[in-house]
Amino acid sequence: MEGRRRGWVGLAAVMLACLLAGGCGSSRNPSVDEGMSAIEALDYETALQHFDKAILDGEDLRMVYRGIGLARMGMTQYEAAAEAFEKALDSGNGRPDEMDYDMNYYLAAACYKLGQKEKSIRSYDAIIALRPKERLAYYLRGSVLIDSDFEKAKADFDKAISLGREDYDQLIDICLVLEQHGYEEVGAEYLQTALAGESKALTDYQRGRLYYYLEDYENARNYLEKAKNTEGSEAVLLLGQTYEALGDYNYAISVYNGYIEKDQTNPQVYNRLGLCKMEQKAYDEALAAFQAGINIENNDLLQTLKFNEIAACERLGEFRRAAVLMESYLAAYPDDAAAQREYIFLKTR
Repeated sequence: MEGRRRGWVGLAAVMLACLLAGGCGSSRNPSVDEGMSAIEALDYETALQHFDKAILDGEDLRMVYRGIGLARMGMTQYEAAAEAFEKALDSGNGRPDEMDYDMNYYLAAACYKLGQKEKSIRSYDAIIALRPKERLAYYLRGSVLIDSDFEKAKADFDKAISLGREDYDQLIDICLVLEQHGYEEVGAEYLQTALAGESKALTDYQRGRLYYYLEDYENARNYLEKAKNTEGSEAVLLLGQTYEALGDYNYAISVYNGYIEKDQTNPQVYNRLGLCKMEQKAYDEALAAFQAGINIENNDLLQTLKFNEIAACERLGEFRRAAVLMESYLAAYPDDAAAQREYIFLKTR
């Protein structure tokens, strides 16, 4: 089902994707600013050095500890991250502001990664107590609760949906969480309810999306074909994946190539093209597609593309090259357990 998912790589990743923003710095805290810039560049060790200097220079401790927490999250040191976020929250003046809210989200993510689900839930409780209409908190709390209490999780999902009835991104993310935990039928009911609604926001593209996640690929294709010329890369990507689901990889490839002829700046299109080529066992062409995607600047799909580049090298029998690439990959993404296992295999080849 991975080809059908909307980039879902786990709850903590969704939390951070929703929330991580480098800002919150100011010229009054120059070392904090430099540390945050280093985090944006994924240079966490350098970031920590700047934050250490910020402490010595007497800069804003709440901002310093927030930055340390973000750096430790990037290094997958979740216990240290949680400790830093707690220090940052304790450094406030007792009146919650925007930074306190985002740090509660970060703290919840760190606790979830540590397996401290009750503590993660308490962070969302704190957010919701102060902001009863904070639908992101309901969605994320439900995503944690679903492991232990389906009814409470569903109540949170219902609340999140009621607060954002035309947020189809959120709706689909909720359905994917339900699917991962064996509640596909509940997710399907949400999607069917949305399709039956009278919302003016339900365009051909949105209808196509909802049918796609219902696995009604014929209807999805029909609506997405109407939308592909007006909705940009999102419609093209989903149309291509619809043809993939229908088993027509040649047409999917033509959809992706047609988009690339006009725009060479979308890494997701190159990734899907590469995956189609992998299905066709055209591994050289797949590798070229993944590498073209990697070379795009400001790339938010870099981890996925690099992992797929390694897979293409393996399929080509270039195990030594794959091992070198995997070593570099794990240095940047040490929390990828599947990659760690694959690296052990590659070192034996």
